[in-house]
Amino acid sequence: MKNYNSNENPEFLNDYLVHIKVVQMLSDRTIQEYYFDIRLFLKYIYCMSNDVDGEIVDMDISKMNSEDLKKISVSDIYNFIFYTSDERQNSDRARYRKVSSLRSFFRYLSKTAHIIDNDPAKDLDIPVPKSSLPKFLSLNESLRLLEASDNNDSKRDYCMITLFLNCGIRLSELVGINISDIDFYENRMKVLGKGNKERMVYLNAACIDALEKYLVIRKNIPKASAEPALFISNQNKRISKRRVQQIVEKTLSDAGLDGKGITTHKLRHTAATLMYQYGNADVLTLKELLGHASISTTEVYTHLNNDIVRNAIESNPLADVKRKKAEKDSE
Repeated sequence: MKNYNSNENPEFLNDYLVHIKVVQMLSDRTIQEYYFDIRLFLKYIYCMSNDVDGEIVDMDISKMNSEDLKKISVSDIYNFIFYTSDERQNSDRARYRKVSSLRSFFRYLSKTAHIIDNDPAKDLDIPVPKSSLPKFLSLNESLRLLEASDNNDSKRDYCMITLFLNCGIRLSELVGINISDIDFYENRMKVLGKGNKERMVYLNAACIDALEKYLVIRKNIPKASAEPALFISNQNKRISKRRVQQIVEKTLSDAGLDGKGITTHKLRHTAATLMYQYGNADVLTLKELLGHASISTTEVYTHLNNDIVRNAIESNPLADVKRKKAEKDSE
């Protein structure tokens, strides 16, 4: 994980980070979020316990030990959550994430490392933030995006956007695809999802066509044959996540779709939404296709837009049945 100096942390925090990386196999992004949350919490506890002046973010927590941890109560955690809300203006979702981080941390301290006897976060209660419907492109907007990509005359870029919109894969999954992962005989490809879990993604005609046309170009690129990655940069190396994001941003702008808050992950939302709305895909099917660990994560894609709801109402067989006799004014 980047952006953390082990010398600035107490030993138990470094051990925890290794645990969630090696044993729980959490993603680098999740580990970094947990690290920032827990480090801020420990700095808050250190500041409150020692009654020191100065900014909380500047506190030196490297010398904290197990005795400091044993003194932490659930009230301390609630006070910390209030601090993040009142002084740091954290959103409901950010505060909820901090609760999740602390629950994981104290569970490790009590159940795995046995540093503390009682888990102060075990009965921590905080309202779940209201979930918002994911942003996504409509069918017409998706077609505009593909057309804009096609007009750019880059077979690689068009292929990437086609896979995003048709397969619902994550950015990390797309970047991680190797040529050997594609099975043209079975029309499917292997991707590596969260927690290093492999899954097979089936390829439709549009994906196969885009892949075949891109691979023809790729095979003629000098010095590219030694690189196993499917998508390569101009330096003939595996394309970076940031470069893919830039390509998607540029194509969205070309399609007149910039400013809508659409990202590579929102293209994943788009694929799932289109499959649910037009492909008769049920929630269990989407769960397997998207590689979700929990069906509750998938259920967010079962939202319906206003046009579908309106059409459902208007297609009711009783929609044209009207009252034959006007009601009297007195009624």
